[in-house]
Amino acid sequence: MTAPVRIGTCSWADETLTKVWYPPGVRSGEERLRYYTDRFDVVEANSTYYRLPEREMVARWADRTPDGFTMHVKAFGLMTRHPVKVDVLPPDLRDVPTDGRGRVDRPPRDYRAEIFRRFHEALEPLRSEGKLGGILLQFPSYVVYKPHSLEYIEWAQEQLAGDEALIEFRHRSWLDEENRAQVLSWLEERGMTYVMVDAPRTEAKNLVPTVVAATSPTAYVRFHGRNAATWNKRTGSAAERFDYLYSEEELAEWVPPLRELAGEAQNVYAMFNNNGRATLPPAGTLEGVEADGEVVAQAPTNAEMLRDLLAEARVPVGEPLPR
Repeated sequence: MTAPVRIGTCSWADETLTKVWYPPGVRSGEERLRYYTDRFDVVEANSTYYRLPEREMVARWADRTPDGFTMHVKAFGLMTRHPVKVDVLPPDLRDVPTDGRGRVDRPPRDYRAEIFRRFHEALEPLRSEGKLGGILLQFPSYVVYKPHSLEYIEWAQEQLAGDEALIEFRHRSWLDEENRAQVLSWLEERGMTYVMVDAPRTEAKNLVPTVVAATSPTAYVRFHGRNAATWNKRTGSAAERFDYLYSEEELAEWVPPLRELAGEAQNVYAMFNNNGRATLPPAGTLEGVEADGEVVAQAPTNAEMLRDLLAEARVPVGEPLPR
């Protein structure tokens, strides 16, 4: 049996999508999510990285998506050791040491455990409806390969209380030639899902190489774009890092590995995080795109492009779900 490759974007409410991709009459959160689910059968919820989700909001997500839909959820920043401003926390969690920039500073383990507990509880509406995918634990570049990092990730997996851990690294040490085999074996032994990335192909320490592998029944690929010029740009917004429109030729590179993964894994996901906009070049200069001079949202444009490429290669792909 070959698993279908399910394709979606990392967010359905990103600013570019709301300004460029959704039609003018699609304005409310409910309308946008319904429009999205008419086109894709999987999504990543990334707003949960910035604030702890509220159960009532998650219940609305569950209600507004069709049966069979999958929503992966990005872990709140404190869960993956990212800096978080204390004022984004619930009021009863703000009595915690902070640094000079108002960020939570080295919270004790039991404090983080409470964050995990609330995060887990808030996702119950998706979980009970069978729509919760994995929890994306994207670790920052200063979480390097060493015993303390391994111990923390193992502890974090335990706090997920049975939810699937999707592990994305941002430091090369995890996937360099010296450590790669050991890291992938460790993830497999722990039942954690290794997140493959497509990103700029440079030697920057905060860029891991693209290694095609699956360490669990789930194969998961995140497409960040290949904009090497903006990945470590110190000015402008963080969104510039992911400002990139893949060509058909670049996405075609993924057809053979996705075909292989689909034959090995039970679930295969290809998720586009290049949430910027692009003005299409003159017709004929970007394969797979017909318009000329049109402004498009990069992530859904590339998601649809990859779906077409896989379908042409007779690799099964996920389809929008009936309501």
